[in-house]
Amino acid sequence: MLYISTRGHADRKHFCDILLEGLAPDGGLYLPEHYPQVSDAMLTKLRKAYHEQGYAELAFQILSLYIDDIPAADLKALCAKTYTAEVFGTGEIVPLRHLEDGLWLEALSNGPTLAFKDMAMQLLGNLFEYELNRRGEELNILGATSGDTGSAAEYAMRGKKGVRVFMTSPHGRMSAFQQAQMFSLQDENIHNIAIEGVFDDCQDIVKAVSNDLAFKRKYKIGTVNSINWARLLAQVVYYFAGYIQATETNDQKVSFTVPSGNFGNVCAGHVARMMGLPIDKLVVATNENDVLDEFFRTGAYRVRAAADTHETSSPSMDISKASNFERFIFDLLGRNGQRTNALFAKALPAYGRFDLSAEPLFAEAATKYGFESGKSTHADRLATIKDNFERHGVTIDTHTADGVKVAREHHQDPKVPMIVLETALPIKFAETIVEALGHAPERPAKFAGIEDLPKRVQVMPANVQLVKQYIERHCTPAL
Repeated sequence: MLYISTRGHADRKHFCDILLEGLAPDGGLYLPEHYPQVSDAMLTKLRKAYHEQGYAELAFQILSLYIDDIPAADLKALCAKTYTAEVFGTGEIVPLRHLEDGLWLEALSNGPTLAFKDMAMQLLGNLFEYELNRRGEELNILGATSGDTGSAAEYAMRGKKGVRVFMTSPHGRMSAFQQAQMFSLQDENIHNIAIEGVFDDCQDIVKAVSNDLAFKRKYKIGTVNSINWARLLAQVVYYFAGYIQATETNDQKVSFTVPSGNFGNVCAGHVARMMGLPIDKLVVATNENDVLDEFFRTGAYRVRAAADTHETSSPSMDISKASNFERFIFDLLGRNGQRTNALFAKALPAYGRFDLSAEPLFAEAATKYGFESGKSTHADRLATIKDNFERHGVTIDTHTADGVKVAREHHQDPKVPMIVLETALPIKFAETIVEALGHAPERPAKFAGIEDLPKRVQVMPANVQLVKQYIERHCTPAL
């Protein structure tokens, strides 16, 4: 399996090369040359693997379709090392929980940092360590987080041989718990950089550094954001796991509702659907920062400026420039790299928007690819959290509440289960839970008093050069 850039770069690369690289040389995102197809017989095999051998075996079977430069025995061992009950709190790893009338929650937040990002990041940490050891190299990871990616990456990479992490985050825009999870880490290979701006400023810095090919090569810069294909690929697995748990036969369909800001989580669902997983709808749930909802309703993709990016009670989705969206548009445009480049490298920087509403292919976003969307507000979150607690005895976090609210609006066929991806545990957003319910959510014992721990963080302006200088001071150039 070889990988190509969404913007048409001529190189074709193997998995382990793009694992360490992040963005393609032309600024595009990597995708496989084709999506492996899952036949009915293969789906039966995957169903049997999950029920009899567990999530780790399911992950191995799916990843094997995309990775041919890691020996099968090694890849199997990496999956087995990653997906354990000790790490994720349950042997099921991603259990389904029934809410009401065909509406289910898929629990993705049982990992070390209580967010769905652990599902991919724990594997990514093991993959990085394996491949760097095989090559005798080091890697400096530069990332951007709106809340959960940062802590998941840092907990996955702390102590990993040959890996340093430089994680940018929007200063003062994460919950107190999210900040404490990241900033309280004292590991020498972990560096937190709080940027005076919004998440999109952090993401722009990461992309600017990645696009400086000389600097990237000199300092061996990689990424753990969902622009890294390996992370997105790992997320594909839990769509298969959710489907298998919700159905008994392969002729059944399911739908998924996914709280989304950066389009990475739901893009993994798109990949699963392109592989042939029987997904009916992929419903994108946004908060007040509704750039994705606006596109799927109107065909116009309009990036917001920092001043127009709302600070909300589901802060991990306070994003107005969805970096993974380019992967879907590449597929929507018939995998035309030249057209994708014209939109993302030219139209967006020049005009801050592009509009596909007049093109017949825009209708395919829903008809061919199954996408629908909806929006949730702070008042919706409070009402949904309160309703679920009172009727079902279930406390959900703010982002999952956005998903449940939108899922209820789009769940029309009682024969097709609607699975909402749970993105985090409620303790990460305790202030809003208290506002909704009048009491704080349950806090795991290992996180007692985390907000009072000493912090290790560097605050700086949204300036690419300052971030580069910080990296230069804290790592050794590659020979």
